[in-house]
Amino acid sequence: MNENLRHALIRARLQPLDIATHLTVDPKTVGRWLNGRIPHPRHRLAVADLLHVTEDDLWPETMRQRRGLPNEIKAVYPHRWSVPADTWRTFFDSARTEIGILVYSGLFLAEDAGLLRILTERATAGVRVRILLGDPNSPHVVARGDEEGTGGDVMAARVKNTLTLYRPLHGIDGVEIRLHRTVLYNSIYRADDELLVNLHAYGTRAPEAPVIYLTHTESDSTATTYLDSFERVWNSAEPAAQMT
Repeated sequence: MNENLRHALIRARLQPLDIATHLTVDPKTVGRWLNGRIPHPRHRLAVADLLHVTEDDLWPETMRQRRGLPNEIKAVYPHRWSVPADTWRTFFDSARTEIGILVYSGLFLAEDAGLLRILTERATAGVRVRILLGDPNSPHVVARGDEEGTGGDVMAARVKNTLTLYRPLHGIDGVEIRLHRTVLYNSIYRADDELLVNLHAYGTRAPEAPVIYLTHTESDSTATTYLDSFERVWNSAEPAAQMT
């Protein structure tokens, strides 16, 4: 029996069925976790986020398994699609000073009405929200679409769709949207000192590529490299003239 998980559920006033519903898993799976089975990393992180604790609070034995990883690496997801939707929302909702999104289109975020509401609420609360999208007229956007096998025209259209879906953010104080014309080696998502980095691989669509969950803990770190990269792209980008 995992007493840590059981007590965390009690403190959060949640039932196993609530966990199963949030993570879209079979309730029997949650039952096996309570009986001592250790979930996959993506589920461990999602459960910890939902219960407002750390993975080590619930599964301290996994700390020994991760000892070889730097402390700033919170999780590694094999694919972007394997990051639970609730993790994305909790991630951005946790921001108190800064949200950053650097993508070519990031259409999956723009299509999430709940996430758009979170971005609006965070900006209204004083959080700076900066969104960088690929310029649909950039040759790098076209090239990325061709590399993924979806086609350059499709990728450009996805950027335009994203701009349209972000229209409700236009005019909200604290929200800035710019278009960049850089080669994007990774998609970067920031919430204060935490980062989700979606690695890019030639010939692989972004949803199929891995995601690293990082915490910025010191000046010379992996997270710093990506934060600096974000700033360089931001400084070279142009404001989106209008929301299409």
